[in-house]
Amino acid sequence: MDYNSHTDTVVRVAVTLVNELTPGERRGRAFPSPEPAAAAGAALRSVYPAYREVTEAEGAELADVAARLRAVFAAVAADDIDRAATLVNALLDETHARPMLERHDGEPWHLHFHGRDGTMATDWAASCATGLAIVLGTEFCDRLGVCTAPHCDRVYVDVSRNGTRRFCSTACQNRVKTAAFRARVKG
Repeated sequence: MDYNSHTDTVVRVAVTLVNELTPGERRGRAFPSPEPAAAAGAALRSVYPAYREVTEAEGAELADVAARLRAVFAAVAADDIDRAATLVNALLDETHARPMLERHDGEPWHLHFHGRDGTMATDWAASCATGLAIVLGTEFCDRLGVCTAPHCDRVYVDVSRNGTRRFCSTACQNRVKTAAFRARVKG
C-alpha cells in the first residue's frame, strides 16, 4: 500500500502519535498517559530523526490530536467506515487542511497539507487527517487497525501484501501464538 512517500509518512506519524500519546494497554501491560512533550517529540523523531524538541503546550495539543486519531482507527476496526470518515472530515474541516507543494531539506517538491496559520499540532493534525482520508478513500480502508492481542490496544496500518495483519507488533503476535500453543499442549 504505497500511496506516495509523503502520505505514507504522515500515516506512519498518525500511528506513532496514537501509540505513543494515548493511554491504554501495550503488549500485555498497562500503558499510562505519558508526559506529552517528551512522548510527542520521540514519536515525531522516530519518523523524522532530526525533528526539533516539542514544547509542553505542543505536546498537550498533540496528545489531543492523537486521541482523535485513535477514534478513527477504532472506528475502522469496528467496521464503521462511515464513522471513521466523519471523524476525519471533522479534523480536515477544523484544521483547514489544504494541499500545497513544498520543498525543504534537499527533497524535491512534494505535497504537504496544512491549515491557515496553524500551530505545529494543527499542522500535524491536518497532515495526519489528510493521510488517513487518502487511506479511507481507497479499497484499502480496512488496512487501519487496532491490535487484536489480549491487553493491547495499539494501532497499526497493514501494509502486507495480503492484508491479513491483526497485531501491532511481532511481540504481540508472538504472545498470542505462544499462548495458543501452551493452551493446546495443556489441553
